[in-house]
Amino acid sequence: MPWSVETIIQSGGLLAIFLIIFSESGLFFGILFPGDSLLLAAGFLAGQELISIYWLIPLVVTAAVLGDNVGYYIGHRLGPHLFKREDGILFRREYIKRTSEFYDKHGGKTIIIARFFPVIRTFAPVVAGVGKMSWKRFAFFNVIGAFMWGCGLPLIGYSLGRAFPEIDKYFLWFLFITAQVTLIIIIWHVLGDAKRRKNLRQGLAEEFHYFFGRRR
Repeated sequence: MPWSVETIIQSGGLLAIFLIIFSESGLFFGILFPGDSLLLAAGFLAGQELISIYWLIPLVVTAAVLGDNVGYYIGHRLGPHLFKREDGILFRREYIKRTSEFYDKHGGKTIIIARFFPVIRTFAPVVAGVGKMSWKRFAFFNVIGAFMWGCGLPLIGYSLGRAFPEIDKYFLWFLFITAQVTLIIIIWHVLGDAKRRKNLRQGLAEEFHYFFGRRR
């Protein structure tokens, strides 16, 4: 299994884990990353002493906290105008709507609960920055959510790695196949022909300009 989850984590190391968790937490293209399965796999490998759990957990929590702060900044920078943004290559108003409804139902706890829901956890800090809560209140819930998620999933994987060391024959293969199928689908859908490749380049340029360019 030359390109297994184990190989990817060992090759990229803790830096790769940090960058993926940071991106999934605060950048829109982060919705493409499998954060939950990555943390389970990393924890599992830590249980087999292939990486250090004592480095893994603080790094994941830090990446999650920093990523959410970037998302909050993006929302704060754009303001209510974000809700009028047209759909882009990665951005969908549906995501913002779902996240906003989540806030209306759960309040500040959204930042904690959203940690355990893909897509929503990427957009929750952005919506918070638009005006759902002050930064101090956001930071409070952000740290709690990042700690629960960043400790919980790696420790579950760690426990499995310690208790069932032979399960890696199936567990890592399952994660590997899932990741590969997802990657193939994304590559085929986005890069399948010249028109889609052109749309991707233009779309990414527009997204970058909209979210990070100067605003009058």
